[in-house]
Amino acid sequence: MPFTTARTRDEAHLYLDLHPCDECGSVDTTWESALVPADGELANRYAGTCGGCGVRREFWFGLPERGVVPAEYPAFGGPEPSALLDAGQWRWVADLTAGNVPEDDPAEARRSLAIARAAVEEVLKFVPPGADAVPGEAFWSEQGRQVYDASPSRFALEELLAARTGYREQAKRYPAEKASKRE
Repeated sequence: MPFTTARTRDEAHLYLDLHPCDECGSVDTTWESALVPADGELANRYAGTCGGCGVRREFWFGLPERGVVPAEYPAFGGPEPSALLDAGQWRWVADLTAGNVPEDDPAEARRSLAIARAAVEEVLKFVPPGADAVPGEAFWSEQGRQVYDASPSRFALEELLAARTGYREQAKRYPAEKASKRE
């Protein structure tokens, strides 16, 4: 397939958010997506106009062999590691999201922590069976290598499992609102 696979819509949108406009650096783009033929296969094309400078932006993604049925939000992908984002980028997303949990908005806090937990779960997919850490080849982007180089120990299996559990436990501090009873 000529394009890197986006396993889900959530993964594609995260990738788009992490790749600002080359002209002005803005991520303000309203994306339209469509399945389009490419080299005899279908691909998912995202196109839009940059809200910062007006330049037309476009990204093409391959389709996964099997679709992912979202069990919960967010649904970044199936059991295989991402081909779009490397392990360091996923850890960066987890750190950024968990570092900006709005204390005064329980619903948004739960959403943020769900994203952070899911991003750590994506990092865990890069740990080979029987290994105790993410291997070096799982860091192919400049951003991902920088995150790894800043603290390699954060990619140890034990550390990743603890982070995932921590985000899950932290989310429990923000109970869901109960539906009001009709009287």
